[in-house]
Amino acid sequence: MQKETLTHLGLYLAKKSVNKADVARKTGLSTYRISQLSINTKSHLRVDELFLIALAIEADPAELLAFVCEDVSLPLKEKVNQ
Repeated sequence: MQKETLTHLGLYLAKKSVNKADVARKTGLSTYRISQLSINTKSHLRVDELFLIALAIEADPAELLAFVCEDVSLPLKEKVNQ
């Protein structure tokens, strides 16, 4: 059996002690979807879902976005000698 790991969203919700069922009720997202976004690294969080979750937990959407995307960066380009 594969061990479950938390996604960045899952870590954020755990850090804030958020009740996922409450978030689901407030956002209209299913509890299954919230759980998948929290534990399945292959789940893709849509921006509208992120915004709704931020509103439901009374968090700054920009702060939540920055936390969720902390590992995202522009690709490095090699410098070309001229």
